[in-house]
Amino acid sequence: MGRERGLGATHLGGHRCRLLVWAPRAEQVEVRLVGSRERVMPMAPVERGYHFASVDGVDPGDLYLYRLNGRTERPDPASYYQPQGVHGPSQVVDLSSFVWEDEQWFGLPLQDYIIYELHVGTFTPEGTFDAIIPRLDQLRNLGVTAIEIMPVAQFPGSRNWGYDGVYPFAVQDSYGGPEGLKRLVNACHMRGLVTIMDVVYNHLGPEGNYLADFGPYFTDLYRTPWGAAINFDGAGSDEVRRFFIENALYWITEFHVDALRLDAIHGIRDFSARTFLEELGISVHDEGERLNRRLYVIAESNFNDARVILPRYLGGYGLDAQWNDDFHHSLHTLLTGERSGYYEDFHGLADLTEAFREGFVYTGQYSAYRQRRHGNSSRLAHACQFVVSVQNHDQVGNRMKSERLADLVSFDTLKLAAGALLLSPFVPLLFMGEEYGEIAPFFYFISHSDPELVEAVRKGRKEEFAAFGWRAEVPDPQDEATFQRSRLQWENREGGQHRVLLDLYTELIRLRKELPALRHLSKEDEEVAGFEDSKVLLLRRWAGEEQAFVAFNFGEAQAGVALRLPPGAWHKRFDSSAQRWNGNGEVAPSRLESRAEIALTLPPRSFVLYAMESQSPL
Repeated sequence: MGRERGLGATHLGGHRCRLLVWAPRAEQVEVRLVGSRERVMPMAPVERGYHFASVDGVDPGDLYLYRLNGRTERPDPASYYQPQGVHGPSQVVDLSSFVWEDEQWFGLPLQDYIIYELHVGTFTPEGTFDAIIPRLDQLRNLGVTAIEIMPVAQFPGSRNWGYDGVYPFAVQDSYGGPEGLKRLVNACHMRGLVTIMDVVYNHLGPEGNYLADFGPYFTDLYRTPWGAAINFDGAGSDEVRRFFIENALYWITEFHVDALRLDAIHGIRDFSARTFLEELGISVHDEGERLNRRLYVIAESNFNDARVILPRYLGGYGLDAQWNDDFHHSLHTLLTGERSGYYEDFHGLADLTEAFREGFVYTGQYSAYRQRRHGNSSRLAHACQFVVSVQNHDQVGNRMKSERLADLVSFDTLKLAAGALLLSPFVPLLFMGEEYGEIAPFFYFISHSDPELVEAVRKGRKEEFAAFGWRAEVPDPQDEATFQRSRLQWENREGGQHRVLLDLYTELIRLRKELPALRHLSKEDEEVAGFEDSKVLLLRRWAGEEQAFVAFNFGEAQAGVALRLPPGAWHKRFDSSAQRWNGNGEVAPSRLESRAEIALTLPPRSFVLYAMESQSPL
C-alpha cells in the first residue's frame, strides 16, 4: 500500500473522504459520522487486517469514530485532530488548505545547528503555537538556528510534557491544532530557523490509549519504564512499523519539519535483523532526497552505543546524531559537586576532558550506578553527531524541586557553563530560559482525568527521587499551580544579571559562528588537556590555519597554568572575568606571543578565549 492510501481520514476535496485503518483484531469495522449528518457506513476489509472506505458527504471539520464488531467505538488511531480530547471523536482535516511561504527553504547543515528546546505550554503565558511566533525574532537575535519543540501529539487534558501522547498524528488541541503548528513552522523558516519535532516511538501514554483494541501494537515480550513496549519485531510488526514511519514522514511532509528528535530509544526493544530505527532513518533520508531538503534524525539514548549514529556500512543504524548525557553529567558534577543518582559515576575534570575528546565518557568501563560495564567507543563518530547541553527538560524537570542551574550555582559558574557548552566542538542545545538565567522551575506536570492514574504518577515520582536521596515533598504534578509556576518569566530578560547573561550567550554564539576554528566541528582537529589538581581544562581547536584556544578554570581558586601554543600572535576574543560580564576584572593579557612557554593566570570559575591572528601573505 503506497502513500496514496495513507492511514487516517484523507479529505479528497469536494465532499469526499477516504479512510484507512489497521484493525486485524476486528472482524467488522464501520465508521460513524458524529453530529448533524450522523450515519454509519461499513468499511471493506483488505489485505493484512486493513479496513478501507471511500465516503461521500464528508467535509473538513466533520467528526467520526470507528465502530469495532458492531459495539465498541473508538477514535481513529491515526487521527489528525482530536478537538474534544483523547476520548472524543476524531475530526476530518483538510491538510492541503494551508498556504506555505517557505518554497526556498532547504534546511541547514547539522553542524550549523544551535538548538533551543522549548515547551509550548510554558514558553509563553498563552501556551500556544501562535504565541511563540512573536518571540522568534528574539531567539534569532540570540543566535540560535534551530527550535526543538517538545512533543505535541495529543495528550490527556491541556497540560503535559507531551510524553503521554496517545495520538501520534494529532496535534494537541490546546496548543492550536495542526493549523497553529503550520503557522509556527512557516514563521520559523521565514526567519531562517530550523524546526525539530520531538516524537515518542518507545511507548504511548496510558490515558486514551486504545490501540490494543485495533491490533497488536504492543508486545508482552518486553517492558519499558513507562508501560507496554511497542511491537517492533513480533507478529504484525510490519504494520506497526508502517504506522510510526508514516507518522515520521507526516511531520516532514505535512508540517515541513526539518528534523525529528526520537525520545528515549533505549525503550525500543527490537531484535530484528533490520531494526525499526534503521528503517526509520532510511525512510527519512529518502524523503529528504525526494524533497531536496536537509532532514535529520536525532536520537536520545542512555546506552552510550555508538551504533546508533555510525553508518550502516559500519554496522550502525545510520541515524544522524544523538544526545550525549555524559557531557552534561560530567559538567554538572564539576559545577555543582552533586554525586547522587547517576552522578555518582562522574568524578571530576578527567571525565569532562574525555567528553571533549571523544564524546562518550563511558565506553565499556564499569559503572557503579548501573553496577555493570557501560557503553562502547564513540571515537569513529563525528563531533556534529553529538548534541550536548548544560540543561534540558529532563535534567531540570526530573529533579525533586526542578531547579534550574541558575538556582544551584553562582553567576560566575553560569558563565563558565555557557562557555563550556558553546565553545565545545559539538552541537549545543539550550533549554528555554537558560540564556538569561531563568529561575522559574520546570516541574513535571499532568492533567489526567483518571484519579487512580494520577495517584500512580505521584507515587512513581517519589520513588524515582529516592535514588538521589531527595526526601522533600514532591510538587503535585496534577495541580495546575505546578504547571503555572513552570512558565518562563520573560520580563527578567531585560534586567540585572539576567541581561548580562543574555548578552554573554549572544556574544559567545556570535563568536562560535564567526571564528572558523569554532564553527568547524571536529574531534580530530582539537587538542584537549585537563589538570585535575588545578581544575583547569585547556582546549585548542583549528580549521586549516585558523586556530582558537580556550582556557577554563573550574576551580574555586585562582589558577596558574604554563603552556605552549603554536607559533604566532594570539588575540583575546572573550574573557568571562571582564567587568562587562559582571566579573572582577581581567587578569589574562589581551595578546599572547607563543615564542616560548606562556604563563597564564585564571581567576576562579572563569574562562578566556584566544584566536590566532590570520597570517598575512608574504
